[in-house]
Amino acid sequence: MANPQAHVFAEKLHSRYRPQAEADRYINALPLRPDADCFIAVEPALGYIVQSLLNLRPESTIAVLHADSSFQDAGVCPDVPAWYPDSGNTVQEFLEGAIPESASVQIIEWKPSATLFGDAYLGLVRECAEFIRRAAASRRTAAAFGRRWVRNFFRSLTIIEKTLLYKAADVPVVITGSGPGLEAALPGIRSCREGIFLMAASSSLPALASGGIAPDLAIATDGGGWALLHMHACFRGASPPAPMKLAMGLTAAIPSQCASLPVLAMSDGSLWQNIALNAAGIPSAYIPQRGTVTASALELAMVLSGGNIFLAGMDLSVRDIRSHARPYGFDHVFYGAASRFRPVYSQLFARSGDIQAGGSYDVYAAWFNSRVASMPGRVFSLGASSAALPEKDLAAGGGQKDGMFRVIAAKGPPEERRAIAADTLIAALGNPQYAAALRAELAPLLFPSQPEAAAGKIADALRTIAGCCRGQGGG
Repeated sequence: MANPQAHVFAEKLHSRYRPQAEADRYINALPLRPDADCFIAVEPALGYIVQSLLNLRPESTIAVLHADSSFQDAGVCPDVPAWYPDSGNTVQEFLEGAIPESASVQIIEWKPSATLFGDAYLGLVRECAEFIRRAAASRRTAAAFGRRWVRNFFRSLTIIEKTLLYKAADVPVVITGSGPGLEAALPGIRSCREGIFLMAASSSLPALASGGIAPDLAIATDGGGWALLHMHACFRGASPPAPMKLAMGLTAAIPSQCASLPVLAMSDGSLWQNIALNAAGIPSAYIPQRGTVTASALELAMVLSGGNIFLAGMDLSVRDIRSHARPYGFDHVFYGAASRFRPVYSQLFARSGDIQAGGSYDVYAAWFNSRVASMPGRVFSLGASSAALPEKDLAAGGGQKDGMFRVIAAKGPPEERRAIAADTLIAALGNPQYAAALRAELAPLLFPSQPEAAAGKIADALRTIAGCCRGQGGG
């Protein structure tokens, strides 16, 4: 055993005589879900229960979370991916990499560890529950919007005319979301606008425009048709400010006017997106899907700059009955539907209650808390009590935002890019090297009720979508 401390712990956590038989009995007594194809083992110590799971469900995926680093190189299943407190990444990051997005996950606790490791053990259980909750929300969203995302993807290939190559700089970055706190932060942002790189979630564009502020980069990831209303603020009345650029997930819904903007394409790292983008000749940055544009913006900011990052308007909460900064892209919906029987205040009250009851803010807030905690001293919040940007923090960034991007023309005619991307994906579906992975990614998007859809059926759907998406309005 590599670490003597692991031996000390093992004596308290396992049978001294037949630890594997003990683990087998423990696992056999658990109500394992028949639909579970992935298990997260929380502090299994030397991993005997992991071996039991492998014996019982050899086809399943297993990830291990340890409360103590002493068990490194000391378990009975060294090939199973495991996280330790000194791994250098967060629990959420580890789970995102170890567990497929479409997996049905069950937590397996080794109860003797709960007594020995106490709060550290309970913290891992909470992390697991949070991951499963977020993954379930992502699967529901994919089931509802998957086909629209794919349609948006091929439509975006025909809209993009100019693409961006980036070079990381050491410049302070301010990211704006559309929470109520953005209004208090606007004067501080405006006062030091020239010294920062301003990245705006698309939903914050109306409030920024109202405050006379043009961002360096807007970011859009939402695939729903309603998301188009946020981007319209860029084009209402006049052309968008010349310096503004757009970062977008190709599955996002964007208006056709965005063809005038240079675009930094963002790939979520999936095989199908990488194959299609490479075939179409569209350079991209790898930004994992996070379910909310502000989370994607934070990930992109860390790619683009090594400087401090300031968050404004990321309240992830409702302030009284206000859920967003003013003005907001959906304001006209409420005012247009107002009457003496349904005043605007009543509509906002009902909406604020629905948002809180939905729980999505809680899911995103938990992710932000975990992500920000992993980067102490680099990410700061610009709330109502600290709306002014600290000069000393701004001075810490010595880079220049000029020269961060280079604009290049997209390759080939738009229709040709779309056709090449679709044909390449269809050909890859017939290649044994890629077929299984592509089916696992595309079937839940195109046929959520048929996760085992055949490659031929997926290929037919791609032909139909790529052939008819021209001219459609963002999904």
